Amino acid sequence: MEPADGHPTIQHCIRSFEPYLAANRRTEKPVIHISLNPHPDDVLTDEQLTAIGQEYMEKMGYGNQPYIIYRHEDIGRPHIHIVSLRIDEQGKKIKDCKEWQRSTAVCRELERKYHLLPAEKMERRESLPLTAVDYRKGDIKHQIANVVKPVMQGYKFQSVKEFKALLGLFHVTVEEAHKTIKGKTYHGLVYAATDEKGERTGVAIKSSKIGKSVGYEALQKKFVKSKQ
Repeated sequence: MEPADGHPTIQHCIRSFEPYLAANRRTEKPVIHISLNPHPDDVLTDEQLTAIGQEYMEKMGYGNQPYIIYRHEDIGRPHIHIVSLRIDEQGKKIKDCKEWQRSTAVCRELERKYHLLPAEKMERRESLPLTAVDYRKGDIKHQIANVVKPVMQGYKFQSVKEFKALLGLFHVTVEEAHKTIKGKTYHGLVYAATDEKGERTGVAIKSSKIGKSVGYEALQKKFVKSKQ
């Protein structure tokens, strides 16, 4: 369901993932995150980048999956990130046999079609090989850190709600914490694991126990950077 203004937020996009994730809780790494990086000399419009992303997903067998394509320039040139799921509507894991070889062939094919610079110029980088937190396995702090740190580094989000929606894909939740001492208010974050129903479970962990890079101030800076 799209919002009334026709501009879906991260929360709306993530919501479309939820039925797929609910259909299969066994797959350890249900989320796939890909970046496609054309050569710096290839000048592509947003429409062309979107078309390339859509064709790539179709040819790789993910065409019927929900996925998000967004433009990024964090490496000094325009490229796209694609976030999707390895689980289909029936809860079956999508076959990934020889996926890297197939990906290379698809990238070469798209280079020829769009007259891009050849050779190894458009590469697929699959980043954030994140594993959903499993509260039954223990060592929750380490599991949560292995999700929160890469998400902070690799995704764009402009609010706590959007950040929380992304973390929810990996069975993690976050809450703001505020405390006033001698008239001065301090702000912080606490993270916790969630169960299969998305309910918080176990003891919450202060962001300071994980590191400043996932703390309140770092999150506020991330919001500003994501809007640029």
